[in-house]
Amino acid sequence: MTETLGSGAILAIMFGGLVLFMATGLPIAFVLGGLSLLITVTLWNADAVVVLVLQIFDTMRSEALLAIPLYILMAGLLSRSGIINNLYRAMELWFGRLRGGLAVGTVVICVIMAAMTGVVGAAVTAMGLLALPEMLRRGYRAELATGTICAAGTLGILIPPSVLTIVYAVTAQVSIGRMLIAGIVPGVILAGLYILYIVVLSWLRPEAAPLAEDHRTASWRERFAALGSLVLPALLIVMILGSIFFGLATPTEAAAVGVLGAALAAALERRLTFEALSASAIETTKATAMILWITLGAKAYVAIFTGLGGADALLDFIRTLDAGPYLVLGVMLAVLVFLGMVLDEIGIILLTVPVFIPIVRFLGFDELWFGVLYAVTIQMGYISPPFGYTLFYMKGTLPPELGMGVVYRGILPFFLLQLLGLLLLLAVPGLATWLPTLMLR
Repeated sequence: MTETLGSGAILAIMFGGLVLFMATGLPIAFVLGGLSLLITVTLWNADAVVVLVLQIFDTMRSEALLAIPLYILMAGLLSRSGIINNLYRAMELWFGRLRGGLAVGTVVICVIMAAMTGVVGAAVTAMGLLALPEMLRRGYRAELATGTICAAGTLGILIPPSVLTIVYAVTAQVSIGRMLIAGIVPGVILAGLYILYIVVLSWLRPEAAPLAEDHRTASWRERFAALGSLVLPALLIVMILGSIFFGLATPTEAAAVGVLGAALAAALERRLTFEALSASAIETTKATAMILWITLGAKAYVAIFTGLGGADALLDFIRTLDAGPYLVLGVMLAVLVFLGMVLDEIGIILLTVPVFIPIVRFLGFDELWFGVLYAVTIQMGYISPPFGYTLFYMKGTLPPELGMGVVYRGILPFFLLQLLGLLLLLAVPGLATWLPTLMLR
C-alpha cells in the first residue's frame, strides 16, 4: 500500500487525518494513538503494531520523565503552603506606592512562582484571585490588570523548572539540564519588558494605574521585615537550579530535592496537612496520567509517521524550497503560535518536535536556541485571542462585571512584547546559549 501511495501521500493522509479527528473534539491522546493504530493496520502492515508496543515500553522506562510528576507534586504543595500569599503581601509593601507598582509586583511574583513551580495554570489562577481584585479596587484599568497576569503567568513555560522544557528536551534528545538553564535569561528579559511597559504606561497615562489615596506608605522596617517571605522561595530556587547548574544533581534528582523543599516550606507555614498532601497527590496523578497518555499517543504517531516515510518527504520538500533558513524557521514558529491557541503545550511538543528537529538540524540551527524560541512562541500562542489557554484560566477568576473582551484587549500589548522578545532572541542567539555554556556538567 505504501509503495502505491508514496511518501507525499502518506504525509497528506496523516496530517489530514489528524486535523479531521481533532476537529471532532476527541482528546488528543486518543486521536494520536487511534490514528496511529488505524494507519499502521491499513497502510503499513498489521505486524508493524509491534512498533507501537515498543514505543510504549520505551516511554515506561524513561528515567527523564520521572521529573514531571515530581515537579507537579512540588507545585501542588507550594500552592497550598501559603507562600504565594506572603509574597504578594511583601510585594504590596515594596511597590504599593509606585505608580503601576501592583502590576510590577505581580510580574515579580510570577517570575518567582515560575522558578519554584513552572506551572502556568497555578500562577495565572493565584494572581487572578490575589492581585486582580486589589488592582481593580485601586482603580487600575482592567485591561492592564488582566493583561499583566496573563502574560506574566505564562513565564512558567520558559523559566525553569518547566515541565514543558523537560518534555521538549526528552523529545528532542538534548540535555535536560542545559535546556532548563537556557530559559533563565530569556525569561528574565521578557519579565523586564513587561515591567518596562507597565512603568512607561503608568507614567504616560496615570489614569491606567492610579495611586490610591487611602494607601498607607509602609515604613522601611515593615518592608525589610516582609522580605522574610522571600527566604523560603529563594532557598528552593537555589536548591533546584543551583544543583543543576553546578552539576550536583540531574534534573530528576533536583526535582526530588524540590519536593522535599516544598514539603519543608509547607511544614514551616503549618500547612503540611493530610488534606494538602492528599489533594496534591491526586492533582499530580491526574496531570501525570494526562501527560503520559499524550506522550504514548504522540510517540506512536511519530514512529509510524517516520516509518512510512513522512519525515523524509517533509525534509525533501524543505530541500526543494527556494527559501532562506530563517523564512523556514519563521513558518515553523508561526505554526506553533497557531497550535498554541488550540492545543495544550505538551501535545504541541510531542507532535511537532520530532518533525521540526530534523529540519532544524538540516538548516544548521542550534537545538538549544531553537528550544527557547519554541517556548517563547508557545507562550505567544497561549495568550493569543480567541482560544489561548491562559485566557480561559483568567476567565475563571474574572468578576461578573468583566467579560472576555477586556482580557482580549489587555493581552494585545503583551503579545507584541513577546514578539519583541522573540525577535531579540532571533537576532542575538547568545542570549539563550550563553548561560548553558557555563554549566559545570
